[in-house]
Order: sequence, then structure tokens, then C-alpha cells
Amino acid sequence: MSLDRPAPVTARIFDDAERQAVYDVIAHRRDVRNEFLPDPIDPQVLRRILMAAHRAPSVGLSQPWDFILVRDADTRARVHTAFARANTEAQGMFPPERRSEYAALKLEGIEQAPLNIVVTCDRARGGEVVLGRTHQRDMDLYSTVCAVQNLWLAARAEGIGVGWVSIFDEAELRPLFHLPDHVEIVAYLCVGHVRDLFDGPELAARGWARQASLDDHIREERW
Repeated sequence: MSLDRPAPVTARIFDDAERQAVYDVIAHRRDVRNEFLPDPIDPQVLRRILMAAHRAPSVGLSQPWDFILVRDADTRARVHTAFARANTEAQGMFPPERRSEYAALKLEGIEQAPLNIVVTCDRARGGEVVLGRTHQRDMDLYSTVCAVQNLWLAARAEGIGVGWVSIFDEAELRPLFHLPDHVEIVAYLCVGHVRDLFDGPELAARGWARQASLDDHIREERW
């Protein structure tokens, strides 16, 4: 059986202003933690943001992602409890001289943001054998991360802030969202309008880490 081959269309060339807008959104994307406003997100805006995520590239066109929209205050409170427990454990993993500095950081907006989004990866989607995943089994996870990045950039373009919470034990969250065994949590996102944003990465502004230059990360031919 042969596959129909659709005729390609001429690749669109974006003008200078359109290209610059993309680079500006990338440069001004931030991980939002403490700047959320309680205002609800317009449903049409949220739909555009989720559509941008859904248009991410995926291995074998499997689109393994799903987006669980979480607004319920009780659910978010339980997630926050899971975060707080894990955050206490995380603090103890750092050298003693950094623990007070760590404790002073605001690392989530779970209850402050009006919307949380659980981004999952269905590892069974597409069947047992998925084109492009035959030798790199985690390509479905990478595809889902691409969807998260699309969501993040689209949200920034819409004036919506996003914060990625990664400090929790997944086993505590799974029953809250009734996840099947073959579905994994890739990202827990706090989403909402923001008052203001840092001019650069917040952790750099607070002196926790240094932002490296691009030249520190470019290598030719081999490591």
C-alpha cells in the first residue's frame, strides 16, 4: 500500500517585524512564581495558548500530550501540600550554607495563580511501535516538553505568565488526577496574568546562579 503524498506549499518568509517578535517573546519568557494576579484567563486566550501547545512537533505524529486544567481550590491546596513536603526535603539536600538562601526563594504559585495545568504524556499513544521512537524510547517525553515550550511562549505573547513546578513526589499527585499507569506527569504549570516580571531570570537576579553566555555552550564537531 502506498501513501498519498500531498503536494508541498511554498514556505512562507516572515518579515523583519514578525521575526523580531518571535525573538522578543523568547527573550522575555520568564518562570513566574510570585507575580500572579487572581484575574481569570479569557477562554479564547486560553484556547489559543493550548492550540499553540498542541501544534508542537511530536514523534511519529503521536501527540502524546494531554492538558488537565485545574482550578479547584481544594485540589490546588493538596498539590501545594505535596510541594511543601518535597520542598522541605529539597532544602536539606543543599550544603548547610545555602539552605537559608534556598528557603527564602519563592518556587511556586500553585494557589496564587488562577489556573494550574498538568501536562501529561501518554506513553502508550500511537501503539507499540511508533515511527521515530523505535530506538529512542523517550522521544514521546521530549515531544511533550516541546508542547510545554510552545505553551509557555504563546502565553508570554498573550501577556500570561507561566511557572513550572517540579518539586513534588509524582506518586502523591497521580491519585489526585486519576492518572492511568501508562500516563506520566511531564509538567505542572501555574498560569495566570502577572503584575510585572523580572528583567532577566529571577534566580540570576537573586544571586542563586549565574546566567552563562551562549559561547560557553557552543562546541565544534565533538565535546
